[in-house]
Amino acid sequence: MKIYLIRHGKTEANERRLYCGSTDLPLSENGRGELRDIRYDIQNVRFLTSGMKRANETLEVLFGNVPYDREPRFREVDFGAFEMHSYEDLKDGPAYQAWITGDNEANVPPGGESGVQMTQRVLEAFFELKEDTCLVTHGGVIAAIMAQLFPEEGKSRYQWQPKNGHGYCITEHGFTDL
Repeated sequence: MKIYLIRHGKTEANERRLYCGSTDLPLSENGRGELRDIRYDIQNVRFLTSGMKRANETLEVLFGNVPYDREPRFREVDFGAFEMHSYEDLKDGPAYQAWITGDNEANVPPGGESGVQMTQRVLEAFFELKEDTCLVTHGGVIAAIMAQLFPEEGKSRYQWQPKNGHGYCITEHGFTDL
């Protein structure tokens, strides 16, 4: 079985370096343009997205008018009260400092979910995949999957996040970069 994991193209939030998980943004014009330069030869797979605009639009730019399914458990982490804010906006707030201090994976932002909670929901959905699949999803989702499957690589979740429009191909023999 092959599983392709592709990160959505850039959004305004990516370009402005904002926390964006549950906010359903479309691709930016720059994001669309960058995707048009990428070519993947992925065929005979089930196409799947998180169901969010940026993932759906990425799939359509990369693969055209192909049928695809949506699975909301592959959505990005919900940053709660920190959604659509930058580090600069938040850095002096006590709630933000409490969130980024200590175990950043376990800490829950106000009104959001922790990295641990997101990882649990994502892995549940991932391990239900039973056929060759091309999943267009989010950086945190891809990182959570890769960190779980390949701990021997010694990478943090942030090191696993691919560039927008890129990702990994997972097989029974390991993985390759896309």
